[in-house]
Amino acid sequence: MALDERAFFLEKPETRPGRYTCPKCRRAGEYSIRWMRRSKKDRLPAGANEEDRAKFAKLRDYLIRLDDEVTCKTCGKKFEIPSQHSLMFVDQLAGLPNEADLEREISIASGEPEPAPDSKPVLPARFTRKSSGWK
Repeated sequence: MALDERAFFLEKPETRPGRYTCPKCRRAGEYSIRWMRRSKKDRLPAGANEEDRAKFAKLRDYLIRLDDEVTCKTCGKKFEIPSQHSLMFVDQLAGLPNEADLEREISIASGEPEPAPDSKPVLPARFTRKSSGWK
């Protein structure tokens, strides 16, 4: 008899941030989304047949999204999370660059000079003097 798929994985809940836009108020926000991480066990479970061995060899670690809806932080309306990312493979997540690195690579490739870091404007002397108290 074939083993259940959950016999091949260790399950661990985790929370990951996600950026979604509310369809009602059109504001984007960061939401914490609950996921279940399924990691492949290091060895085949007892009682596995040849079919299970072949299946176990092809398995990869993945995340399944548990939350289907979030509540908008601005207007309070519940909305559905787009379903195209309800399952994500962990090995695909590890190779993704972060947004700052991606923007820097794009500016280098386009030949644009890297923008100087924003410097704070100098405050006038009246704001930097030590106060003498109320008069």
